[in-house]
Amino acid sequence: MPTCCRSAPCEQIFRPRVARRSLEQYRKKGHGELERRMVAAASEGGLAGARVLEIGGGIGTIQSELVEAGAERGEVVELVSAWEPYARELAREKGLEERTSFRVTDVLEEPEAVEPADVVVMNRVVCCSPDGVRLAGVAARLATRTLVLSFPRDLFLVRTGAQVVNAGLRLMGRSFRVFAHPREALLGAARAEGLAPVASGRKGPWEFVALARA
Repeated sequence: MPTCCRSAPCEQIFRPRVARRSLEQYRKKGHGELERRMVAAASEGGLAGARVLEIGGGIGTIQSELVEAGAERGEVVELVSAWEPYARELAREKGLEERTSFRVTDVLEEPEAVEPADVVVMNRVVCCSPDGVRLAGVAARLATRTLVLSFPRDLFLVRTGAQVVNAGLRLMGRSFRVFAHPREALLGAARAEGLAPVASGRKGPWEFVALARA
């Protein structure tokens, strides 16, 4: 099935120990600068009564902070099940068990199975898929108000770095690859769904763009 084909390479990398480490790091340090700015951009206009969807959200740190900031509900949709116990653990620690949820779904294979949300977030997700541009379009279609998307910057050094990483993965016998999709292709997919950029920011090799529906 297509779902298995897409999830299998990610499962080679995003294993339970990676998920556990992600939770431990968040407990110690919280979000990095890029994620803090993404949370701020997603909060523009207020969150009262909003539903948040974090696609490929891992343990769901961004959606949980948006729920803490006033959103009514949050959901993490992941391709890899290894994140689930740690996402639920984080929700318990924050007292958000009744307001957040986690499920394993391939949004490219079954976009109709995912409920649209006021705010959709995808942080460092499109770089994990050869279908990243199409994924940006699906995320934009699901966003009734705002999409906040982060991705590797469209620079020669970043693209070269991705090639080096992929060469190493190939030598290790891994089928997982990283992708530096063109910025304009990603934003074009969102624009085609009726969204327009309203904010952006950069940190190191990463960039985020917030897009809003007119």
